[in-house]
Amino acid sequence: MHTPTDITARLRVRLSQADAHYGGDLIDGARVLRVFGDLATEIGIRSCGDEGLLAEYSSLRFTAPVRPGDYIEATARLKRRARLRCLIEFEAHKVIAARYDRGPTTAEVLDPPVAVCRAEATLVLPWAAVASTRTAPTGDAR
Repeated sequence: MHTPTDITARLRVRLSQADAHYGGDLIDGARVLRVFGDLATEIGIRSCGDEGLLAEYSSLRFTAPVRPGDYIEATARLKRRARLRCLIEFEAHKVIAARYDRGPTTAEVLDPPVAVCRAEATLVLPWAAVASTRTAPTGDAR
């Protein structure tokens, strides 16, 4: 069976012009939270074979803006698991920044990446899925 430190998930996405929501071509924070939601789903599947339900964010902090053309890499880590709940830590970093001020297709790799959001959230697991993990195999242990 997995221990909490075994279960992590990572996703890298490019933000598009369709994601822009605010003046100044800013991406709204909800786009980053959608990525976190996808990662929470993976954590649920890896921990008990069910997507679960992301029930609440207990902390959430946006620390830098993101714009169309930027790439963000988000990571989720299972911090603690109780019988029906998982506490998950999330981080998102901008790893590539669009530099349209230098040209229409210009971008730069950020070294080091820039933190754009950190959060903790609770994933609620259905009883049926938790009960079935007692007898079912846990899958691969990436």
